[in-house]
Amino acid sequence: MQARRISRELALLSIGQLPAKPDKLQTQQLQDVVVAAIRTLTTEIQDTLETAAAELNRGSERLLSSETRASDVQSARTMVKDALELTQTAINRMGAALELPEFIQLANQKEVRAYVMELLTQVQANRVEVDQLINASMVEWQMHRLARIDQDILRIAVTEFWRLGVPQQVAINEAGGTG
Repeated sequence: MQARRISRELALLSIGQLPAKPDKLQTQQLQDVVVAAIRTLTTEIQDTLETAAAELNRGSERLLSSETRASDVQSARTMVKDALELTQTAINRMGAALELPEFIQLANQKEVRAYVMELLTQVQANRVEVDQLINASMVEWQMHRLARIDQDILRIAVTEFWRLGVPQQVAINEAGGTG
């Protein structure tokens, strides 16, 4: 995982916790918001693993039922198929959950934290102007009609190329892979 990508993801998780008014935020307040985002990810890992464990248990029960309660071969096949689907879903959840600890570990690197702090500071300080730029660029649409997460992704991308010197193509490409 790249440091900037992780920084963008952390900024996206954190930006929704910032106050709507672009008052000056203290560094400690921003750090608290980032720590809260990391804690949210940790909770998400725990929830995902618990859900995966429950799906594995249900799959195991379906498999056992196919052996003991199936009235014919077709119902046994259906139960086995259900068990396999539950197991596949659980495996997919566990795979996603296993990526998050790496994300959390990298989120604690100085480089990542510094870029998150810079992004959040710039988004917050320039929010009105950034929103005006986005609104002016929209054709037959208004920013307030977008989902909140889409608004925040656009704010981060515009802030990166307008205030932080990231090439537009890079900011737009990264925005497409965020969230």
